[in-house]
Order: sequence, then C-alpha cells, then structure tokens
Amino acid sequence: MNLALNKFAKFAWGVLAFNVLVIIWGAFVRATGSGAGCGQHWPSCQGDVIPFAPAIETVIEFTHRLTSGTAFILVVVMLVWAFKAYPAGHIVRRGAGLSMLFMITETLVGASLVLFGWVAYNQSTIRAVVMAVHLVNTFLLMASITLTAWWASGGQPMRLKGQGPLGIAIGIGFLGILVLGASGGVTALGDTLFPAGSLAEGFADDFASTAHFLVRLRVYHPIIAVLVGVYNVVVMAVYNARRGTSQSKLFAKGFTAIFVFQLIFGALNVVLLAPVWMQLTHLFITDMLLIVYILFVATALTLPAGDKRAVDVPNMSAQPSS
Repeated sequence: MNLALNKFAKFAWGVLAFNVLVIIWGAFVRATGSGAGCGQHWPSCQGDVIPFAPAIETVIEFTHRLTSGTAFILVVVMLVWAFKAYPAGHIVRRGAGLSMLFMITETLVGASLVLFGWVAYNQSTIRAVVMAVHLVNTFLLMASITLTAWWASGGQPMRLKGQGPLGIAIGIGFLGILVLGASGGVTALGDTLFPAGSLAEGFADDFASTAHFLVRLRVYHPIIAVLVGVYNVVVMAVYNARRGTSQSKLFAKGFTAIFVFQLIFGALNVVLLAPVWMQLTHLFITDMLLIVYILFVATALTLPAGDKRAVDVPNMSAQPSS
C-alpha cells in the first residue's frame, strides 16, 4: 500500500507532533511543581487573562495553557476540515471526531486538576486517581489523532469484528498499554512529591510499610512495563509470522527497538533518581512507542478474519479536495 500525504494528512501529522510537545510541557509543569502557578483559576490565570509580573511557576503554567489552547484549536480545525473534505461516513471523519471528543475530556480533566487544587505538591489519593485518568485519556487522544493522520494518508479502516484470537490478543495489548500509561503517571507523581536522596534510600522507601502509598506504588511501574512490552512484542511476532504485511512487520520492528531502548533509559532514570530532563525524555519515548504501536494495530487489523496471506491492502481511500 502506497501512502499519499495530501494537505489534510500533513496537517493531521502536524497536529500529532504539536500535541506531543504539549504533553511534554505538561509533564514539565508537574515535575517542577508549577501546576499551581495560576492559582485555582481556570481558564484565567491568577484571575487575569494575561498575568502581569508573574513568578516563574506562573510563566510555566501559563505557557502550558497557551499551548494546550492552541492544541484544542488545531483539533477543532482538523475536525471541521475533515467534515468538509471527506464524504459522510468516511473513516477520517470518525478519527477526527474521536480526537475532538478526547481533546474535550482532556481539557475537562486538566481544568479539574486546577480548580480542585490537585496540583503542585498535593499528595491526595484523588489526585493520583485523576492523574491516572489523565494519562489514559492522553493516550486515547494520541491514538485518535494518529489514526486520523494515518487514515488520511491512505491507511485502510480497521476491522475489529471477527479477527479471532489474534485480534483479541492485540486488544489486550492495547489495554495493557493504557494501564502502563496510568501507572507511569502515578509513578512520575510519586517521584515529584517524594524525591529520593539516593538509590538505596529510594529502594528502601519503596518497600517501607510506613511510606506514602505513592512511594510504595513506584515499584510496580517497571514490572508492568516489562510485562506489557514483552507481551506486545510476542503478539506482534506471532501475528507477523501468520499473516503479517510489510508495514505491520516494519512497525513491529520499530516497536521492539523503541521498547528495548526505553527499558535501558528507564533503568538509567531510576539509577539517576529521575531528574526532570530524563522524566521528559522518558515520556517522549513513551509517546513514540504508543504512536508506533497504534500504527501497527492500524495495519494489523485491516485484513479480513481468517486471511493468512501476507499481502498489502490496496489504497482505496478517497482523497480530500484541497
């Protein structure tokens, strides 16, 4: 299958790239404890449209709001453009619609964090829960935008029904990635609120019964990461051995390579006590891992159920008007 990057497809890939940057900056807000930089005001900042003589925390948080607002506008433009350029029922319209839905919920979750004071150095259980929900929603948003860009580039619609055991296995793998994202968000929160003074101290705190629950939860994230990553690598290998296409094999190799690199980088992140720059890089690699995984799924679930032929599906997607 040959991909075709029309104007809309290029714009959609650009929207995806911009959202990755917004996510990284949002992590910087959390890692620097700047989430309360605008106080408990939303959408205003410290009660003003534009804060004057702001502290550095306010600058960081206000910048995040500006980029988040821009990301929201870009998704709105993508949605309107999709409905104007593609016919009713086209898969690109559905992808853009899902992107808009998860962008709205992303905004609502972000607003709730600010309005209820679940930011900065708040150590409540509800904040940890909302952070996990936030990361899951972010992953769903990224997946939706990725699929929109892929389908606009000529990718075929996915067939979710009748895919058999392999389809179910791939679905379980995606759920595992969502769980991994949620655990990563909670772990990053624990690293921010309870930084360890040394590696030995960090390990001792992880297993101390008197430690805060966010500290004791940190040990589970690397375990989940290994289990989910290995599971998906195995599922991809089995799929490609039975009915893989050239594209599904390419994305599987990409996922495996990024996963191995992420394991090494994640271990270094722990050893170096999670400095901010490594937390941001770790998240960026995670975003790349998610995008490549979604592209694998988009290619793997296009074949009819029971079709084990290693063939590329011809490009039949309608091209939008410029």
